[in-house]
Amino acid sequence: MHIDKGFDVDASPEACRRAFDEDALLPALFPDTRTEVVESSVSRKTVVSEYVALGQRGEATFHFDLDDDRSVRFAKVCDGRVWRKLAGRVRFDPRGEGTHVTIEMDGRTKGFVPEFTIRAPLEDQLEQMAHALERHLAGLGR
Repeated sequence: MHIDKGFDVDASPEACRRAFDEDALLPALFPDTRTEVVESSVSRKTVVSEYVALGQRGEATFHFDLDDDRSVRFAKVCDGRVWRKLAGRVRFDPRGEGTHVTIEMDGRTKGFVPEFTIRAPLEDQLEQMAHALERHLAGLGR
């Protein structure tokens, strides 16, 4: 299953990519959850996010790899409950005087979890991430 969302901001691609160097940005991508950066280096940041889904509490761990090509790759550490694989990428492409930001997610569910049952919650999560990222990047300078 592949989903994506894009938007434009006035900041440069370099400024958008540099925003991911700040640990404060990543928890904002997971609103309404307790999320913290648990590991941070020049090229990788790891966050743990506590969530409640279907009345069950859980934790999700995501690795964000900061690429040199003005993109950020991320992947969920899958625990085997729902996802076999969940990964994505944030791209920053020049557009006029600003940047077109695209967030992509690709996922494969476990065999007993039909993709159509998880598609809407994943799309909601992507919308929340995009909204938070757009709000953060709108405040950047060129």
